[in-house]
Amino acid sequence: MKIISCEYLVTFDEELRVLNGYAILYDKKILRIEKKEKLLKEFSDIEVKEYGKNTILLPGLINTHIHLEYISNKNKLNYGEFIGWLSSVIKHRDELVKSSIEKIDEVLKSLLRFGTTTIGEISSFGEDIDACKKSPINVVLFNEILGSNPSAVDILYQDFLQRYYKCLSIKDERFIPAISIHSPYSTHPILAKKVISLAKEQNSIISTHLLESKAEREWLDSGCGGFKEFLQNFTPNPKPLCSVDEYIELFNNTHTLFTHLTYATKNEIQKIDKNFFITSCPVSNRLLENKKLDIKDIKNLTIATDGLSSNISLNLWDELRSAIFIHESLDLDFLAKKLLLAVTKNAANALKLKKGVLKEGYDADMIVVDLSQDFEDINHIYRWLILHTKEAKKTIILGEEV
Repeated sequence: MKIISCEYLVTFDEELRVLNGYAILYDKKILRIEKKEKLLKEFSDIEVKEYGKNTILLPGLINTHIHLEYISNKNKLNYGEFIGWLSSVIKHRDELVKSSIEKIDEVLKSLLRFGTTTIGEISSFGEDIDACKKSPINVVLFNEILGSNPSAVDILYQDFLQRYYKCLSIKDERFIPAISIHSPYSTHPILAKKVISLAKEQNSIISTHLLESKAEREWLDSGCGGFKEFLQNFTPNPKPLCSVDEYIELFNNTHTLFTHLTYATKNEIQKIDKNFFITSCPVSNRLLENKKLDIKDIKNLTIATDGLSSNISLNLWDELRSAIFIHESLDLDFLAKKLLLAVTKNAANALKLKKGVLKEGYDADMIVVDLSQDFEDINHIYRWLILHTKEAKKTIILGEEV
């Protein structure tokens, strides 16, 4: 057991308490949260980590949607319009994936330094599995499947199963296999249904992209627009595989994260928010389509970076700062609190993990942040955290400093 204390504890529990002068007793789990003096007196013989004035202890950050297999991209891909970007991804995909493999270890270390303790990794090819397994970071690894040709369903499904069962064979408390269905324009319903059935059997969570672009909206609604021309490169006389409503209904009675939704209607967003989780990637959405998701009323919201194929940083603090300016119409403190909940408590719930909250019985995934200046008003602590934090002073996962 160990004790850790900072000037402030930001709990993200039901009451969203900000505690001054408290400490936490922990091993792999958080055992007690008490006034520092009381804990130090009661447990005088165990290791104590005391971080002084202007330091903040909060749950480790959780990035629910990231693509490590594209981390080598800097200037290969075309931003500004989704179909142009997607075409450039296909053109440079093999080159980017090959050059990314050797960098994944270092990127995972940098995420720990930033204070990210858990990631939801979207794994398209399985090249990231070994590095994720070795890292001390918590990984929910979403094995992705896609393919719109019904004649290739069995081959694609077998390839997916090989990757998924490899992950199941090495599953532990830090490495959890999951499932990703790419999108309604790229995944045949037959394939999606097979994978969803497996997810239900395995009690696995699912991630999917939906309505990330105007072209996708037009394609699913009317079978026209930029996607028709794009898909003709792969399929003669392409037609939409399903409607938006039909795609959403595929996921009934599953635990699913829907990512992007920038071109979803208000009714669609409300329906998804009621039954599933919604992940927004503000920078990616800005770069690919210059469109933002209206997050104000979304309850089951998580915030993620997406990959470096559509971002310039995997640091969640950078993402949160960008979101502050992208969502310029929302009150600053309301927005800051909502964004931080979206990378702690909400994100943990989305990934079905007992993390994201400083509360007894939860995993001891915690970070220490040092803002190096007295607070004028502690009520603005969420604002100051986002505006001024770039890295964690200390990162702890399951009770171990990493």
